[in-house]
This record gives sequence, structure tokens and C-alpha cells, in this order.
Amino acid sequence: MKRPSPQRQIGMRLFLLGGAVAVIAGLSTDIQETIAAQRSSRPESCAGDLNPQAKISRDQLATFLTISEREPKVQVQDVLQAPYCQLPGLEVRAGVAAERAVYQLAFDPQTWLVVLFEGNEYAGYQLQVLR
Repeated sequence: MKRPSPQRQIGMRLFLLGGAVAVIAGLSTDIQETIAAQRSSRPESCAGDLNPQAKISRDQLATFLTISEREPKVQVQDVLQAPYCQLPGLEVRAGVAAERAVYQLAFDPQTWLVVLFEGNEYAGYQLQVLR
């Protein structure tokens, strides 16, 4: 049986090495995507305790959407109940401290409702889709 030439052996080794590098690169990409997906399964950094059982239904969301801005905060809390978590405070308008409460949608776990309060008033909301 004839042995392959040294050049052919080098070519085969380079081919195998290239394939191994491609496999490793593919695996590391999958791992990075998995880590990113786990990080994005909830909104930005929550402050305080988490309440993972807190999810709002379609009915709660529909009722919430009928509440006008500047209504009392307690009206929103009566509809949505306890939030998943609170986000760190911020200033949306100069000199006015704002709080943000986060609620997960029971019917779409990748979508989060972030409700903004200024003092004791409801000031708006945002839906965040985390995929």
C-alpha cells in the first residue's frame, strides 16, 4: 500500500484543523446566544425583591389600558396587583422623581409591561419584548 505524500498529509491536517476550528466557533456562538437569551429573559436590573409569580392576564391588561395618565397610582395597583419587580428610580422630567414597576404578561412571557409613576400618579407605560 502506498503512503500519501507529505504535502497531501499536510493538506489533510489543515483541512481537519479548519473543520475543528469551525466546529468550535459554532459551539461558542451557540453558547453566547444561550447566555444572551437567559440574560434577556427579564427586564433590566430589578431593584429589591422579585415576585416571579406576579403575572398579569389579558383582562388585567385590558382594564389597565383604560386608565388615563395622571390617575392615582393606587388605581393602577388595584388592577395590576403586585409587580414582578421595581426598576431603579429615575427622572423623566427635570426635578420629578419617577418609579417603574414591571409586570410580566401571563399570555406572552417574553413581553413585560413597565409602568411609570411620578409621585402618587400614573404617568405612562411601555411594553418591552425580550427575545
